Amino acid sequence: MNIQGVFPPVPTPFDRASGEIDLRALSGNIARLLHSPITGVLVLGSNGEAGLLEEHEAEAVVVAARDGVPADRTLLVGAGRESTRGTVAACIRAAANGADVVLVRAPSFFKNQMTQDALIAHYRAVADASPVPVMLYNVPGMAGFSFSLPMVRALAEHPNVIGMKETSNDLERLGQFAAIANRGFDVLSGWAPVAHAAAVVGARGAIIAVANVLPDVCVELWSLATAGQHQEALALQRRITRIAQLVSSVHGVAGLKYALDQIGAYGGPVRAPLLNVSSSVAADIHEELVQWQPQAPAKGTS
Repeated sequence: MNIQGVFPPVPTPFDRASGEIDLRALSGNIARLLHSPITGVLVLGSNGEAGLLEEHEAEAVVVAARDGVPADRTLLVGAGRESTRGTVAACIRAAANGADVVLVRAPSFFKNQMTQDALIAHYRAVADASPVPVMLYNVPGMAGFSFSLPMVRALAEHPNVIGMKETSNDLERLGQFAAIANRGFDVLSGWAPVAHAAAVVGARGAIIAVANVLPDVCVELWSLATAGQHQEALALQRRITRIAQLVSSVHGVAGLKYALDQIGAYGGPVRAPLLNVSSSVAADIHEELVQWQPQAPAKGTS
């Protein structure tokens, strides 16, 4: 089981008419991604609109993903819930349905009470009970707080905590997390515009939305960076940053789904209360995709 390399955080596709999950589209999107040398995929992350799914829907997504992801690729599954009890149950369900690793965001509804002690106790309980290895998920932009270095150091000692996803552009913090010397603890970047720099400061992989759109390019970028070919990696980083921003930090999952529709994959609608992209946003994304026409031939707006 490998968590080093590039992982696309796969969106959850919904039927345009009914709004129900389209498992056939999910399988098709995963099959397309597996033609590239990605390490694996993440389902039920923030780009998977996990917080908007019912529990039975989340289970169906994991089952469909496992059916499509072969044993030599890694299936990461988002399993964070607001309670420790709910998170443990989600980890157990994910493992039973074929997850290799669970990615666990921190509870944030009571964010002012999520002290270092509370979070350490939460994650230790989850790691104790999870049948599969646990990755921490630090996403300050959504949670409203960031993990501390002492907290991550403490949790990295747990034998069932094998790494973390750091989703921010704070390279100093990422470098501090990556410097934790525990054997078997890997830090992955979740911020595509700093992927090259993240590799330089010690990240062992990347879970980035743009890898759904340009998987081969993202793998090439990571390979160049980790091979020390920094001039080439930097040039590719500069090329990819604009589209990466449009399908993640700027327009979020709606932008990502629109881009997928444009390249011949299935994006489809987002689930309310999220809104689909406006015509002006669609035009911006379409214009940027044209620059990648050899890999992503744009079909025109829809």
